[in-house]
Amino acid sequence: QVQLVESGGGLVQAGGSLRLSCAASGRTFRSYAMGWFRQAPGKEREFVATISWSGGSTHYADSVKGRFTISRTNAKNTVYLQMNSLKPEDTAVYYCAAKYSGSYYYTEVEREYDYWGQGTQVTVSS
Repeated sequence: QVQLVESGGGLVQAGGSLRLSCAASGRTFRSYAMGWFRQAPGKEREFVATISWSGGSTHYADSVKGRFTISRTNAKNTVYLQMNSLKPEDTAVYYCAAKYSGSYYYTEVEREYDYWGQGTQVTVSS
């Protein structure tokens, strides 16, 4: 079992930046892909970004390409989401998720993920 804890959320003005962190613990001896998802009020949870265990393969939702960057430090079992040029529509609860997988696998499919964090609130003001 993998336990995930997100941090770094907060209130920021449009155009500003935030860096989210996701710390993993537990049975981390197995390799796993990581993903970030978000859920805005009244909307379903949607995919944001994913990264492979190796850290060399990434994929982003079209809505965040060029603005968000996902990265991974495997030795520290930590995944980051650097969010730049934030927009009010980025306001949501952000969740990190883990999926047991090979070194180069990644996925944007929510149902494929095995473990989820509790979420961290990101609010972008106009």
